[in-house]
Amino acid sequence: MTTKDPIYKTDALIAEDIGAYLEAHQNKTMLRFITCGSVDDGKSTLIGRLLYDSKMIFEDQLAALEADSKRVGTQGGEIDFALLVDGLAAEREQGITIDVAYRFFATEKRKFIVADTPGHEQYTRNMVTGASTADLAVILIDARKGVLTQTRRHSYLVNLIGIRHVVLAVNKMDLVGYSQEVFDKIVEDYGTFARSVGITDFTAIPISGYKGDNITGPSENTPWYQGTALLPYLETVQVDVTADQAKPFRLPVQWVNRPNLDFRGFAGLIASGTVRPGDAVRVLPSGKTSTVARIVALEGDRDLAVAGESVTITLADEIDCSRGQVIVAAQAPLEVADQFEAALVWMDEVEMVPGRAYFLKIGTQTVSATVHQPKYEINVNTQEHLAAKTLDLNAIGIANITTDREIPFAPYTENRDLGGFILIDKITNRTVAAGMIHFALRRAQNIHWQAIDVTRESHAAMKNQKPAVLWLTGLSGSGKD
Repeated sequence: MTTKDPIYKTDALIAEDIGAYLEAHQNKTMLRFITCGSVDDGKSTLIGRLLYDSKMIFEDQLAALEADSKRVGTQGGEIDFALLVDGLAAEREQGITIDVAYRFFATEKRKFIVADTPGHEQYTRNMVTGASTADLAVILIDARKGVLTQTRRHSYLVNLIGIRHVVLAVNKMDLVGYSQEVFDKIVEDYGTFARSVGITDFTAIPISGYKGDNITGPSENTPWYQGTALLPYLETVQVDVTADQAKPFRLPVQWVNRPNLDFRGFAGLIASGTVRPGDAVRVLPSGKTSTVARIVALEGDRDLAVAGESVTITLADEIDCSRGQVIVAAQAPLEVADQFEAALVWMDEVEMVPGRAYFLKIGTQTVSATVHQPKYEINVNTQEHLAAKTLDLNAIGIANITTDREIPFAPYTENRDLGGFILIDKITNRTVAAGMIHFALRRAQNIHWQAIDVTRESHAAMKNQKPAVLWLTGLSGSGKD
């Protein structure tokens, strides 16, 4: 590195004007990404290298890393960058990643949260957890092994979960002599598979996480590669943070804020859209309507709130609204249903039992749900639809789900927060599956049940009648009938 590198510029700014540094840091965009792929593809080593090269390691951490590398490292006494994220004793003993490890780091241009996910098939459920909040996926491939089954499984899940930015990092290029032929063959093989699962675009980069080739800048060992290095790509990839703001307003209620007799507000994270005082809103699933009276945040009342912000809103009318319900734009309500088709990723070692009741958690609401026999299971290698009576660990299938009451939702492709859910075993309280709603069953999508309070007067006006009671009386047998 030279003093012209962004990291050194940042250090200089901290020394000269800490206030300017803090302001610049606050205004940086955030990118959440995951590393995934098969076993021993070098995911943890890559993240460790990124942390090391971005100067996000303190001196005492570096000293501990050097000592740990000599004691339990896998690089012959040299620095083992994987130990920066593989902190569990079982991970260090086996040299593998078991649980998801989240790390934060920043450069001059952007802030990052990276999730290091396991490569073992047994821990695919952990990979799904890490991918559920990611904007970008770095799929690693060992240049010596090429595209493997777990590479295909993770790629399919990346597309299924809705991650649209994919980097194909062909790692350990130093172990194949930085061969362009090897790199091109892997990219061709992966491209054929990627197109079959719906990944239409990806960026391929030849790297060496251990040696540092094409991580922060171009490598002299790959003169045939003219593309960008990994970190500069992560700094500049365009993630549309305003897309959710352009959608209709949705606020899943997380908590009814009632500090005193004079205040009753509904707190939550805005899933999409914008809201202002005076906006007409509807509470689902009841369908009751009102208008927004106030928007209250930590700093006080606000005139505007947008997707991604946590706020408390108050309504002009006293209507029933509690945790789990969703406040939406009155003219663009969500669908409400109790039967759905959904994609399921089974995450428990105990197979799915069709007809058994599970807890279904979607947004801030938890309901009882029954999973029907799968329509089919998906073979991640061939995309073939297989007949299935149940789903085993790591299986991906399509099934119908019935809930015990109607819930507001959006298809997963439109909104992750209101279309993604988990299933929880009622006895063990384990999370057994992750799901993505496709669509509701039976009811047309353009039907919305209105909240109607019919009184004598409104009924008479609707029928153009005058209400009256006619009383026929007399002795039994006098002919009243």
